[in-house]
Amino acid sequence: MNATTNATRRRHRLFARCYGRLSPAMEQGVAEHRRTLLRAAAGHVLEVGAGAGANFAHYPTGVTRVLAVEPEPHLRRLADAAARQAPVPVRVVDGVAERLEVPDESFDAVVACLVLCSVGDRHAALAEMFRVLRPGGRLHFFEHVPARTPGLRRVQRALDATVWPLLNGGCHLAPDTQAAIQRAGFRYDRLHHLNWPDTRPPLPPSPHILGVAIRPHRM
Repeated sequence: MNATTNATRRRHRLFARCYGRLSPAMEQGVAEHRRTLLRAAAGHVLEVGAGAGANFAHYPTGVTRVLAVEPEPHLRRLADAAARQAPVPVRVVDGVAERLEVPDESFDAVVACLVLCSVGDRHAALAEMFRVLRPGGRLHFFEHVPARTPGLRRVQRALDATVWPLLNGGCHLAPDTQAAIQRAGFRYDRLHHLNWPDTRPPLPPSPHILGVAIRPHRM
């Protein structure tokens, strides 16, 4: 393992501990979006990049069970604790979005919440999400996207090229996640652009998309 990899892992561990401490305060602003994200989830659900388990409290009773994948050990421990308080059965496991160790077409829904901005290979992760969903299954997403105004997009890209990923666990502010979801083979059912946090003027981390995309049935 080279020095760069070690340094990256140390930064991610530090970010995970900071995020774990700050996430309860952040929930005051984002909990409403989590509820909207998960409102129509049902059946057997795979959550990719579960973090500290902040989504777990918002799963509706139509969900029969959740398999939550989280690669970072500290966050996984926090997610285990959150799973014990969840209103539906949740099992937390180690794993990465680009290599989901589950069978093809084995889930009714996949949840990607603030994770596609930080995975190593977004296209591989979306291909895996497509693979594990049954035809007609749904991808529920809440993710960073580029701003709609050129000036703010330039600021996002400048931050992405410098300090933002270093300070935020590899997160990027301006991945074209909307296009990437479509390229992976999904069809949009609901797509909503929003700013969170909703400030005036918008901040570089604010632009997001929230919605549902469907894995089409075979023709």
